Amino acid sequence: MLKEWVKDERPSNEELNSRLEKARNELAIRQMNVKEMGLPVLVVFDGWGAAGKGSVLGRIIKNMDPRFFKVETLSAPTTEETRRPFLYRYFIRIPSAGKFSFFDGSWMGEVTSHYLQGDIDKKQYKNQLTSIKRFERTLNDNGYLVVKFFFHIDEKTQKKRLKELENDAYTKWRVSEKDKWQNKHYEKCLDVYDEYIEATNQFVAPWYFIDSSSKKWAELQVTEILISSIDTALANNKNVSAPLLQNTFPMKQVGPLSEIPLDKTISDEEYKKELDVLQKRLGELHNELYHKKIPVIIAYEGWDAAGKGGNIKRIAGALDPRGYEVHPIASPEPAEKSRHYLWRFWNRLPKDGHIAIFDRTWYGRVMVERLEGFCSENDWQRAYNEINEFEKELVDWNAVLIKFWVQIDKDTQLARFTDRQNTPEKQWKITDEDWRNREKWDQYEEAIDEMIQKTSTKFAPWYILESNDKKYARIKALKIVIKQLEKKLNS
Repeated sequence: MLKEWVKDERPSNEELNSRLEKARNELAIRQMNVKEMGLPVLVVFDGWGAAGKGSVLGRIIKNMDPRFFKVETLSAPTTEETRRPFLYRYFIRIPSAGKFSFFDGSWMGEVTSHYLQGDIDKKQYKNQLTSIKRFERTLNDNGYLVVKFFFHIDEKTQKKRLKELENDAYTKWRVSEKDKWQNKHYEKCLDVYDEYIEATNQFVAPWYFIDSSSKKWAELQVTEILISSIDTALANNKNVSAPLLQNTFPMKQVGPLSEIPLDKTISDEEYKKELDVLQKRLGELHNELYHKKIPVIIAYEGWDAAGKGGNIKRIAGALDPRGYEVHPIASPEPAEKSRHYLWRFWNRLPKDGHIAIFDRTWYGRVMVERLEGFCSENDWQRAYNEINEFEKELVDWNAVLIKFWVQIDKDTQLARFTDRQNTPEKQWKITDEDWRNREKWDQYEEAIDEMIQKTSTKFAPWYILESNDKKYARIKALKIVIKQLEKKLNS
C-alpha cells in the first residue's frame, strides 16, 4: 500500500494558504460539535523519524480549545508499562466522550520496532497485529472515531533532515538512535511498514498517508481529513448497530445453573482443617508467582448474598498484602461512563507477579446493564465477543485468569436477606436494590446462563461455586485457585 501510494498534487501557495485558513477555522468549529455530541476522537500520528509529526501536531492543536484535547507522547514503554499487557498503556489513554486524544507515536511504532529489532518473532508479531485490529474495531464499535495518519518521506529527505537536526545544538536531542537506524535500514523498514499498514487498514480505522515534504501542506492534509472524518462520524446515527461477530474461540460447556446440585456441604471440623492447609499452600504459590512474574486475575460474580465477600476474604487471607489488591466494582463513575466500558478494568489490571481480585466484573455489561436498560441490546449482544477478546489478551499476556460464579438457590437467598434485615450489625449489607433484583430472579438466571454459555472459553472457563454451604464454596474456590496456579507454574 505505502509503496504504491501516489501523492496528491500539491496546490499552489496561494491556494494552500486559503484552504488552510478555512480548514483551521472549520476544525475549531468541529471540535465544539464533537463536544456537544459526545464523540470521543482518537488521532494517531505515526510515520518516519524526522517526517514532521510533532511540528504538524503543534500546528493542528494551535487553533483548538486546550480544555478538550490531550496530547499523548508515546515512545518506548516505561518499566512500569512493560509489566502489564501490551495494549494497556494505549487503552488507559483513550479519550472520554466529547474530547480528542492525539497520540504522537502509537502501537504501530512499538510493534514494528520490536519486530524489526528481532525482539519478537513472526508469530508474536502476527498475534499483536490481531490484538491491534481488535482494539481498533472495539473502539469504533463503542462509538469512537479513530483516525490514523502515516507521515511519509523518502530516504533521501529523511537523511537530510536528520543531518540538519543533528547539526543544530538546539535540535540535536530530537534525533534518536532509532531514527538513525531507521534511515540506515530504510528499505527493510519500508517493507515492514507496508505489511503492517496493509494488515491494519480497516474500514473502522483506515490509514491516511501524509505527504510530509512541506509542513503547511502536511497540516492541510491532516486538517481536511480530520474535518471530513468528524463530519462522517457525526452524520452517522449514534444508535446505529455495530455488526455482531461470530465467536471464534473454543468453548467449554458449563451449566445451566438449574441443573447444578446445591446440596454439597462440609463439616466444621473438615473445613477448619482444609482451610489451614490450603491457605498455607496458596501463600507459598504467591511467592513463586511473584518471582516468576506471573500475573493472576480472579473474577467473582454471583447472586446477592451468595457469599462472594467471605470467599474473597479466605483467598486474600492467604496472600502477601503487598502483592494483591481487591477491586470492589460498583456503578461506574462519570469518568468511567464517558469511556469504553472496559476502560475501568484495564486501569485495574495487576502488574506481573501480582494478583487482582475483582468483586464483580466486566460481566455487568451482559447482566445488570442488559436487564436494567443501561445499554442498548446491540451493546450487550456485542459484548460477549468483546469480553472473550479482552480475556484472550490477558491470557496471551501470560496471566492466570480464574472466573467464579457463586451460586445459591432462591430460598437460600431469601433466608440470608431476611437475616441481614433483622440483624442490626448486618443491615448495611442489604439494600432496596437487592430486593428489586430478587424480583427479577428468573430474568437474571436466563441472562447468566447465556453469559456462561457464550463466555466460558477453554482459555478462561467459568467455575461454579455451590454456595448454599458457604464453607464448602470457600474450600472449593481455594482448591481451584491452587490447581490453576500449580498448573501454570509447572508449565
